[in-house]
Amino acid sequence: MTAHSQNLPPFAPTKFITDGGLETTLIFHDGIDIPHFASFDLLKTTDGYDRVYAYYARYLEIARSAKVGFILESPTWRASSDWGLRMGYCASQLADINAKSIRMMSDLRDQYQTVETPCLISGCIGPRGDGYTPSERMTTKQARDYHAVQIQTFAKTSVDMVSAITMNYVDEALGIALACQDAGVPCVISFTVETDGHLPSGETIEEAIALIDHHTGAYPIYYMINCAHPDHFRDKLEGKGAWKNRICGVRANASRQSHAELDACEHLDDGNPDELGRLYRDLAALLPNLSVIGGCCGTDHRHVSAMTEHALAHLRAAG
Repeated sequence: MTAHSQNLPPFAPTKFITDGGLETTLIFHDGIDIPHFASFDLLKTTDGYDRVYAYYARYLEIARSAKVGFILESPTWRASSDWGLRMGYCASQLADINAKSIRMMSDLRDQYQTVETPCLISGCIGPRGDGYTPSERMTTKQARDYHAVQIQTFAKTSVDMVSAITMNYVDEALGIALACQDAGVPCVISFTVETDGHLPSGETIEEAIALIDHHTGAYPIYYMINCAHPDHFRDKLEGKGAWKNRICGVRANASRQSHAELDACEHLDDGNPDELGRLYRDLAALLPNLSVIGGCCGTDHRHVSAMTEHALAHLRAAG
């Protein structure tokens, strides 16, 4: 664990918001073609860089107005070896674009951070395969070796932590946690869940957390739930259980559709931002250590604004 650990959720003296669906905004609102949802590729041009920078700046303004912390999640969800190769990047070019992404986050932090809005930089890692389904499954060792390349690049930068987002089976998530442990970088594991509240591979959230904590000595600083509407997993959080204390972040979908339905959908389902914000207030009552709120597929600044309006006071009261 690095020297930054005491300032990370859930131990930090403040709560945090983060952004919504980066690719949702760039593709559906800004009309930008992003092959493979690889947002990092935009950073190779001045116009693309400026568009991504402006995307984060909008959320940072929300955080400053609300006087809440902000987690800068780098646009590197697809910036691992296999996806980079598909985009025409060699290993050195991919390392450079990962580092460039973190420098952007550092610049944003320098511009927007205040005493009331501390900013943390997270190096974002996505799955080797699809974010919704456990395709191209690896063993834990294979995942550890594969993701170590990107993690080691992040370890040489100013990241405060690494966040593995849209993890849909335990072996890959565990491999990432172990690779972060190898590199001495704090990590966050965020699980994709289906409409039944289970991982696509079948495990419950509780089972997935228990397995990773068992094999890593509880190395992840916290866990998150992502890529599902609160109605899909809220009932799984009811009742008692110490494992719920390990869930400190939620990045929900705007839509109630299943992943299969979303894949087949030809238009953006952005749900009801205000309703989603109110549902986050309910989640705050179920998760005692909820400290990080943001969005995933279909969400944008409207949804995060609503989450901040409706849930932030409850998070602060609970803390």
